[in-house]
Amino acid sequence: MRMISTLTTAAVLTIGMGCAASAKAALRDVPKIDDNMLWVALALEISDQCDEIKPRTLKGLLFLNSLKKTAKAMGYSDAEINDYVKSDEEKARMRNRGEAYVKSMGLNPADTGDLCTLGHAEIARNSQIGVLLKAK
Repeated sequence: MRMISTLTTAAVLTIGMGCAASAKAALRDVPKIDDNMLWVALALEISDQCDEIKPRTLKGLLFLNSLKKTAKAMGYSDAEINDYVKSDEEKARMRNRGEAYVKSMGLNPADTGDLCTLGHAEIARNSQIGVLLKAK
């Protein structure tokens, strides 16, 4: 009886450890997703604020679709992805990340001219932000 109890305990611990090991990180903690969402958010903000630059809408939609496919391939459900994308908390966090990025470039995120400067620089660099934008 003691051996059965020991085996049962070992089995429960093994299953429990397996579940803990397979737990997914929050999408905000997956750089492959979160960092790319930052680039999309910055491209949108630049195109919204700067009259000289417009979004490459189809390219942006295709890029977002590829991010969703990546997240799904990593085991995230549509509900988890939608919760991440629509969360007010995540939107605020992403805005803070975007502002920090703009400031790291020596620019003011509240200044339209600085956002235009950043947009043109990103387009010239052919960065992920720049690929999602085009000068008018």
